[in-house]
Amino acid sequence: MTERFEFTVEEKESLYLLYAKLKRQIEVSLLPDDESRMCRHLEESVEKGQVHRDAFGHNPILFGFQTALIVVEEIGLKRDAVLAILLHPSVDGGFMTVDEVRTEFGESVARILHGLIRISELYAKNPVVESENFRNLLLSFAEDMRVILIMIAYRVNLMRQIRDSENYETKRKVSEEAAYLYAPLAHKLGLYKLKSELEDLSLKYLEHDAYYMIKDKLNATKQARDAYIDGFIGPIKDKLQEAGLRFHMKGRTKSIHSIWQKMKKQKCGFEGIYDLFAIRIIIDSPLEKEKMQCWQAYSIITDMYQPNPKRLRDWLSVPKSNGYESLHITVLGPEKKWVEVQIRTERMDEIAERGVAAHWRYKGVKGETNLDEWLTSIRNILETSDDLQVMDQFKMDLYEDEVFVFTPKGDLLKFPKGATVLDFAYHIHSKIGNGCTGARINNKVVTFREPLRSGDQIEVMTSTTQKPKRDWLNIVKTSRAKSKIRLALKETQVKEGLFAKEMLERKFKNRKIEQDESLMARLVKKLGFKEVSDFYKQIVDGSLDVNVVIDTYVDLQNRESGHGADGPARSAEEFCFQNINTGVSRGNDDVLVIDRNLKGIDYQLARCCNPIYGDDVFGFVTINGGIKIHRTDCPNAPEMRKRFGYRVVRAKWSGKGTSQYSITLRIIGNDDIGIVNNLTSIISKDEKLTLRSISIDSNDGLFRGNLVVMIDDTSRMEALIRKLRTVKGVKQVERI
Repeated sequence: MTERFEFTVEEKESLYLLYAKLKRQIEVSLLPDDESRMCRHLEESVEKGQVHRDAFGHNPILFGFQTALIVVEEIGLKRDAVLAILLHPSVDGGFMTVDEVRTEFGESVARILHGLIRISELYAKNPVVESENFRNLLLSFAEDMRVILIMIAYRVNLMRQIRDSENYETKRKVSEEAAYLYAPLAHKLGLYKLKSELEDLSLKYLEHDAYYMIKDKLNATKQARDAYIDGFIGPIKDKLQEAGLRFHMKGRTKSIHSIWQKMKKQKCGFEGIYDLFAIRIIIDSPLEKEKMQCWQAYSIITDMYQPNPKRLRDWLSVPKSNGYESLHITVLGPEKKWVEVQIRTERMDEIAERGVAAHWRYKGVKGETNLDEWLTSIRNILETSDDLQVMDQFKMDLYEDEVFVFTPKGDLLKFPKGATVLDFAYHIHSKIGNGCTGARINNKVVTFREPLRSGDQIEVMTSTTQKPKRDWLNIVKTSRAKSKIRLALKETQVKEGLFAKEMLERKFKNRKIEQDESLMARLVKKLGFKEVSDFYKQIVDGSLDVNVVIDTYVDLQNRESGHGADGPARSAEEFCFQNINTGVSRGNDDVLVIDRNLKGIDYQLARCCNPIYGDDVFGFVTINGGIKIHRTDCPNAPEMRKRFGYRVVRAKWSGKGTSQYSITLRIIGNDDIGIVNNLTSIISKDEKLTLRSISIDSNDGLFRGNLVVMIDDTSRMEALIRKLRTVKGVKQVERI
């Protein structure tokens, strides 16, 4: 018997507060029976045992109210979105249908729920979330834009609630998705506050030490920083007012995530980041005087503080291609500190704040033009519509020229609109395409002419008797498939020609007639064939009788007095079958198996993390097509997954390790006499270990050393580390 779901005392108190707050905010948009129906539904779902805590132990009803409040307060959605959020667990769990929701709460709520369920199904297929394809497919699944907004709010709430969770693996996955998927989406939609929160919390959970190091330093310097900003802008205010300019000023501190990204990019410590904050001067200026007054403010500031000419960014004279206009300068303020100052007008500031695409590309991330324009229009709808009824009629036409489909193993592939099952088959492998007879799409059998639709899961069916036909060129849409079909037809033609040639030679020998190549060439023309391949094709398919060919040959030979042309006969050895299975097959295997005898694949062990047998590893496809093997905890792994998720392949080691690998061990200990000899003797006693190099640095009674050792696998490495730690005076041994 299932244990009955119970609210804790704290959960009840939180729920009552959230309920009251949410009701105040959306009460005007609710229909007369909404509240009573929803309360009855929630009570029944608890009584019937339909409510269960998630992987983190969260109360789904309380979680729904928390998410709904974010949607209302941070995004501005109302009744339909709130009801969809609260009903989603019941519909997702199969306790209520979308049609029932439509009957009870209306078409708009049902449509939002339909989108949420489709995205849940998408997640169930477990595609590579870091890939741009996944982001595009997620958007294409959200016919109603509110679905994406709710998903962002849901992830923000989840990131807030998992702070104390000990489910570290799921916590890591949730945080990576927040950084790679939801933060960029929030940024594109202009939800800057939620975007920053997602990035900061992701950093907090994924790189705990870095987050708290920056946070502590920001807190320690906050009072001094605020005082410095006041002292910096005070004189500027006075001078700008004296010049008769109307303006207001903003000060902002960079987010912890932004500071950490800049530290990594510049390879410096916290103290090396000069622009922890920026001053923004926004001038209330008529259109015809905008540039003049911005440069006037620039002149006043640079007269007061020394500018850094290398840091001048003039987007007044030549605005960015996305329309962004501003003047950025960095000046040396009091105490010899560099301060970034941004000068712009009210109109420019509005474009910068509202223009979603502008800020996106301003941070150096290239976005697709149609996506940027579309999301900008959504942003405008959100800000200009009071009741958001416009959203109910808004249907998404994004990516109308592309479809995204799944392989049976959950890999996500992109095709042009109109592509067919045959395109999909040839994308997997030429052999699969050549033998394709049809497919199962979502377990329904279809022909290979069936067009692909976004979200389809496709399993190709093949037959060994199937052969490519020329009319297949009219079925496929991709150039890749067309070229593979042409190659297959050409190879078939060569095979048919060899078969027909061998059959003719056999018939000639049976009738004891000597065959002459030049005479055969004249015979082919006499029979009306322009190409020899067409002549052989008709012999193979039986439309041209071999005996007729030989009789005609004999007549021609007799008329020419039985003499053929000079020159040796060509041997059949000159001909060879072309192998259509060249290249490395990656369509049937989703795990790269690493073996020193691996053939056909160019792979190397990455030097940045030096993986050895037994390490958890993954493969990364390089630009030249080779594969680099990295440890999963490689310092470069997060960046590779974030930027190039589609080039990451799963990998594992084959059998038992038979090679030796290089590892570096860092050792810290007391600088005692003989400690180095003790360390090296441990290695020299083991016949299967080879010491490649050793470097020791001694300072203040401590030594730091790096040992480079050739070793078989991780188990032997761990045994060595345990032995080294037993040496008297050794404080720390770790692999780097």
